[in-house]
Amino acid sequence: MYVAGLVIPVPEDKIEAYRRWAENGARIFRDYGCLEIVESWEDFVPDGKQTDFRRAVAARAGEKIVFTWQVWPDKASFEAAEARMHEDGVLDTAGAPPFDAGRLILGCFQPLFAMGRD
Repeated sequence: MYVAGLVIPVPEDKIEAYRRWAENGARIFRDYGCLEIVESWEDFVPDGKQTDFRRAVAARAGEKIVFTWQVWPDKASFEAAEARMHEDGVLDTAGAPPFDAGRLILGCFQPLFAMGRD
């Protein structure tokens, strides 16, 4: 298992546009081997004393935090899919993201422990 995670500031009034954009993107990622995607809209994101999700993405007034992750079979599958998606140009067909993509955070992770998965 290999996990790609993102933290994204999205204007609060763009929730439905984000949902449509994410669903379109998920179909593409599934076709390229992604096993699972979870898109989570902010419910409780407290301000921290030193850092927090909002400061990490320079969230502005009226923006909500989306926390999303993708589960891939392994790192090689993720890297091959990323290369193929860019070569094929399919990411251009998902439409413009309804947020400032320059402020999102992406990180990829090798799981140390997982509960509830084989």
